[in-house]
Amino acid sequence: MVFSSLVFVFLFMVVYLVTYTLVNPRHRNAVLLVSSLVFYAWGGPQYLLVLVGDTLASWFFALRIATARTPSARKLALVLGCVVLLGVLCVFKYLEFLIGNFQGLLGYQDIVLGIVLPIGISFYTFQLISYMVDVYRDDVPAQPSFWKVLLYSSLFFQCIAGPIVRYETIQGEIDNRKVSKNDVYYGVRRFCIGLAKKAILANSCAAVADTLLPIGEPGIFTQVTTGFWLGMLFYMLEIYLDFSAYSDMAIGMGRMVGFRFLENFDYPYIAKSVQEFWRRWHISLSTFFRDYVYIPLGGSRCSTAKYVRNIAVVWFLTGMWHGASWNYILWGLYFAVFLLLEKFVIKGRIPTVPAHLYAMVVVFFGWVLFRFENFNEMGFVLGGILGLSGNGFTSLEVHTLFMQNVFLLAFCVVACTPLGKHLHKKLFVLANRNSVALVVYSVLEAVTPPLLLIIAVVALSGLSYNPFIYFQF
Repeated sequence: MVFSSLVFVFLFMVVYLVTYTLVNPRHRNAVLLVSSLVFYAWGGPQYLLVLVGDTLASWFFALRIATARTPSARKLALVLGCVVLLGVLCVFKYLEFLIGNFQGLLGYQDIVLGIVLPIGISFYTFQLISYMVDVYRDDVPAQPSFWKVLLYSSLFFQCIAGPIVRYETIQGEIDNRKVSKNDVYYGVRRFCIGLAKKAILANSCAAVADTLLPIGEPGIFTQVTTGFWLGMLFYMLEIYLDFSAYSDMAIGMGRMVGFRFLENFDYPYIAKSVQEFWRRWHISLSTFFRDYVYIPLGGSRCSTAKYVRNIAVVWFLTGMWHGASWNYILWGLYFAVFLLLEKFVIKGRIPTVPAHLYAMVVVFFGWVLFRFENFNEMGFVLGGILGLSGNGFTSLEVHTLFMQNVFLLAFCVVACTPLGKHLHKKLFVLANRNSVALVVYSVLEAVTPPLLLIIAVVALSGLSYNPFIYFQF
């Protein structure tokens, strides 16, 4: 079950919210925990054991860290905890990949183990590791109640798709949450924005990208140059709108009941450098690697050789985190190269407009590496973008598809910028000074969430593929 499904919106969400509202406030954490476990088990009850087992290990070793009498005992407990959690992650996510590569090197016939990846394991593993490390650093106290740690790791708002929430962010809110009417409204509004962003924009972009650049199908080898560019542009928009939509929905659902999760995306496509892009993209993951890998390795306060090593390690792990395939590793190291170039060669000397274009071109080609696990397909697409496919520059089919989706493209580009947020703030300021503006602002605030919800539901129901198609030329 995913957030962008009618079952979740009209069954699970309704039952959960009604139950949560009606029960005694003392039992609301129990409702949250049961709801989270049911939500997770929906996609495979057997993998609930992995989540509970990982959480049990993290809870146990955190208590051992807190009660250890010597620094060496504390460190041993932390190391053992990390080995257990990372070991489980490696078995489910990377074992088949590693065995396949060894078999390839040794010339043996491929053996498919058929290991199914538990949903969200990368997210909750990193959360539990951050909890143990923070206990070790004395940033947070060890939680004596196992079920509270389980609530933290399994909270369905962000368990399967992020953001990666640190225990210190919500430790006080687990036991003492205060929710105002403004919090509830903000949460509902943010959830509806995220749902509409996913159901209408991201899914529509995905449909165009998959039409132009199908993965694992021969159609990709007949594409023209403009088709490669347009397909990757829509994929670039899709991947941001999709990822950020889930973060919007998670933040919104948390806010409805008093959890204030930190922002996970900050309009990364307005960045003027690769470094800035990664300060704005998947912030919770970037800060995790910064605080728990990069800085412990020495950060930037070390020799040049060690700094290069630190960057390489962090971005190798970043690529691995995204998937057990060589293209993700290549994708991570690709960004490492440009971060090093910006550090030692570019040094912020590119003017603002060219800097933005440079950053977006780097990100654009990075998404090619990210999308295609097959290196033959990846190479063909990269060549096609550069006009080396031999299929011509454009075609009637690509032109027609572009004209059908030109308004979708324009709207998605605007949605990737803070323009709407700035206009909303300006209208709010004006509403405090002008009665007409106040009426307009109030009406918009009242109708926006239900309107977005209705449009999203229509899209999810399959009644409309793309609302922008009615405005084509």
